[in-house]
Amino acid sequence: MKKVFKLSFIICSCVILSCNTASDQAQSQEAPSNLTGQSGVKDDLSQKNVVQVAVASPDHTTLVKAVQAAELVDALSNAGPFTVFAPTNAAFDKLPAGTVEGLLAPEKKEDLADILQYHVSLGVFKAENLTDGQVIGQVNGGNITVSKKDGKIMLNGTATLVASVPASNGMVHVIDGVVLPPK
Repeated sequence: MKKVFKLSFIICSCVILSCNTASDQAQSQEAPSNLTGQSGVKDDLSQKNVVQVAVASPDHTTLVKAVQAAELVDALSNAGPFTVFAPTNAAFDKLPAGTVEGLLAPEKKEDLADILQYHVSLGVFKAENLTDGQVIGQVNGGNITVSKKDGKIMLNGTATLVASVPASNGMVHVIDGVVLPPK
């Protein structure tokens, strides 16, 4: 009797494992082969990463175009954690005429990447933990300085933090200005 039970258990286990393997193979065959990097991972169930948060925002189409032009999508889709200070479309509109278009040109890719990386910190900096005078190192090697005035949080005295959105790989702080790195 014990031998029959063991044999039945082994047969059932093999059948179950073979079903899972066939299912896994079918799923892997359905996955598109042209997607590469972390940005190619499709996951509609998890919390959005910092890039997906920006893509989902109608107020950040210029930022998304810039991140794509600088080829930073994969880097910002990785585990992080990142804090992204995300200028709105209106923030980019405040720059002198032709600035954004000029930076989107392929020959300005390094300059664009430097500016965008000046908007990214390693680590998660929540708005409620930012302090007046705090200096935060940015991915491009520069620093930004936080100030608080009349209950508002500002970066380098030029951009105001207007909203914060948590992401799976960090935090996105919406800002009303583009913060330019010192020359």
